[in-house]
Amino acid sequence: MRIGIYGGSFNPVHNGHTHLAKTAADEFSLDRVIFMPSRISPHRSSEEYVSPEHRLAMLEIVCKRDKRFEVSDYELNSDRVSYTIYTIEHFHSLYPEDELFLLIGSDMLMCFDKWRQYKDILAICSLGVVSRNEGDIPMLEEKARSLSEYGRIFVCKADAVVVSSTKIRENCVKNSDFACYLDENVVEYIMSHSLYTSPEKNSI
Repeated sequence: MRIGIYGGSFNPVHNGHTHLAKTAADEFSLDRVIFMPSRISPHRSSEEYVSPEHRLAMLEIVCKRDKRFEVSDYELNSDRVSYTIYTIEHFHSLYPEDELFLLIGSDMLMCFDKWRQYKDILAICSLGVVSRNEGDIPMLEEKARSLSEYGRIFVCKADAVVVSSTKIRENCVKNSDFACYLDENVVEYIMSHSLYTSPEKNSI
């Protein structure tokens, strides 16, 4: 099987995330895409997050839309910082005979060589890169070539869908419209649980 691992804060999960997952699944012929909400991102303060339970619940909502999608709480159950190398090693041990793809967006590829043990990540799995910004494909392909000696990197040329989690959270605080960026059932979940209503939860 070909399995995509898609990690992030998903704070909240939005249409840009699902577009990346669907595009990657189609482009790279993935049998499964595992969404991996992080517990403690190495790049952000935990105070910026709603609870792990809420982020997991919102992901479970969107994963019902595509039979290839599922959610793992592996990182949420960990008490250490969510470095990608730990997650990839974990899934490699679970599925040693399957082909793993780490799914990332444009911004993540451009700084990938700053990640902890990035060469070890590429030794275990392939990178599947989906554009998140208009017109950045040439830049992504050049970056992929610069890292190709360490492993396989595939760049998808599908059109980008630009959505900002920060903008969504800001709109929630301002009581402005944010429904167009999200699955309708996620919108309902956010509203019913009064999520992202405090400015402290919306800074980057």
